[in-house]
Amino acid sequence: MKKAFTLIEILVVATIICLLALAGFVSYSQFMKQSRDAKRKADIEIIRSAIEMYRSTNNLYPTSPVSPPGLPFGTAGLVDTNTPPNTYMSKIPTDPQENGLYYYSSNGSTYTLGIHLESTTSVCTPALAAPSCNTTTAACNYCMGPYGQL
Repeated sequence: MKKAFTLIEILVVATIICLLALAGFVSYSQFMKQSRDAKRKADIEIIRSAIEMYRSTNNLYPTSPVSPPGLPFGTAGLVDTNTPPNTYMSKIPTDPQENGLYYYSSNGSTYTLGIHLESTTSVCTPALAAPSCNTTTAACNYCMGPYGQL
């Protein structure tokens, strides 16, 4: 009698390997979503700090245009119009996947910063509501204002 593996044994081992690989892939993709969301939250906090420094110098928050959504100071940075100008941020952070916008809405006395996170489905309802936080139709689900998360 020859010693060898049967076809059934090989199929069982291949199935187990596939299931383990699938579980690893799912865990990895969840980890990547959480890490991108952590970067988005950190970016929002950095922008919020720069906006608060702007307010402490100018006694108001930078105002935002009605359309399009996004940051009114663009991606170049946050600079005021004083002489000489003060630079609060030299460059605005970008979304890790390049398809989202850091939304900012302000009337000068209050503001709302928002972003669409991948790992949550809730929608925040800031005082200055953002219709969308990215180039598709996804609404903001993580928002911050002058006193922290809304």
